[in-house]
Amino acid sequence: MSSIAYPAARHERAVSEQDQRAWRIAAISLMSVRIIQGFIYWGGGSRRFIYAPDKLNPHATHWMANKFQTAMPGALLGMDHVISFMLHHFYLLYGGVILFSAAELIVGFMLMAGLFTRAAALASMGFSVLLMLMFGWQGATCIDEWTMAACNLAMGATLMLGGSGAWSLDNVLLRNKPQRASSGWFQWASGSKALPLSDSGFRNLALAVLAFVLVFNVGTYSYYRGSVVTPFHGGPISPTAHHLTLASAALLDDGSVRFHVTLDAGTPEAPVHVVAAALLDANKTPVAQWNAEALSKMPKTAFNNDYAYNKFGPGPFGLRAAMGAASTITLAAPAVHTDAIASARTLQLTDVDGRVFSTSLQDVSPAAH
Repeated sequence: MSSIAYPAARHERAVSEQDQRAWRIAAISLMSVRIIQGFIYWGGGSRRFIYAPDKLNPHATHWMANKFQTAMPGALLGMDHVISFMLHHFYLLYGGVILFSAAELIVGFMLMAGLFTRAAALASMGFSVLLMLMFGWQGATCIDEWTMAACNLAMGATLMLGGSGAWSLDNVLLRNKPQRASSGWFQWASGSKALPLSDSGFRNLALAVLAFVLVFNVGTYSYYRGSVVTPFHGGPISPTAHHLTLASAALLDDGSVRFHVTLDAGTPEAPVHVVAAALLDANKTPVAQWNAEALSKMPKTAFNNDYAYNKFGPGPFGLRAAMGAASTITLAAPAVHTDAIASARTLQLTDVDGRVFSTSLQDVSPAAH
């Protein structure tokens, strides 16, 4: 009995050692992924807290609220409403920016150091999903934000499954207290050893994670650009060409024109410039016009912006606004005959690239203004 049992035990120990060696090699191979994934998020947090603190200064040009506002036009799954709500509630917004930045900083450090690697990798996956839903549609030359979020999601998923292995603080914690190897929470949160699953259990988990990553990444790519089961398209929200949506346009009794406008497409890297406004009659003939000079001289009181960050206002070449801006604007009465103005049916705006945006004028009762 003992002569048979001894070789069997030795063989089992050899197989276990081979498994551990294979796991160690795989974990070491992932070090570049782990450290760079960590550095990406560490860099995001450290820029705001250390190297570019203006991003956390509500009075600075680069305050993060401006960046969030640029995401609203193309944000998915109701995130545009969440962003809008936060932009209208400063303390919630500021607290959210601080907490998210701190979370990026901490998770980034944990990944680089290999500290509770799987928990940090899972958190980085959550960041990637959130950033994809908000910014995934943006990119002046290609969908840059989607590419980064898609890669980070896949990297996070790989690290969550693979762990950190050697050369990590997880391994130091395990070496200092070997009994942690039998702790369920430590095995799932850290990355020093393989997950406590059977081969079939690990395979099923890996396939489920793969399915999620594929569906989310490929699905969002198809939504933004097609080229999966449909032809390539520019996306429901253009990240390159500015677009203005006009609404609630009305001719007031004093001859002035009030309307609501939203900059809901285009690149956040450059503002839109509206260089002309006009009222058109039923035959599309202009009956009143405002040129770039007149628009650039409008008083700030003519603008009632929806948000305190990216705004519409007078600029050097007419009206100017950054991505996501929305405002109710009042154009002063033009010096034309009242009868001509009364025949106006359409308000039309033209931007510096020659794109034209229009909306029909609504009837306004005296009580409305």
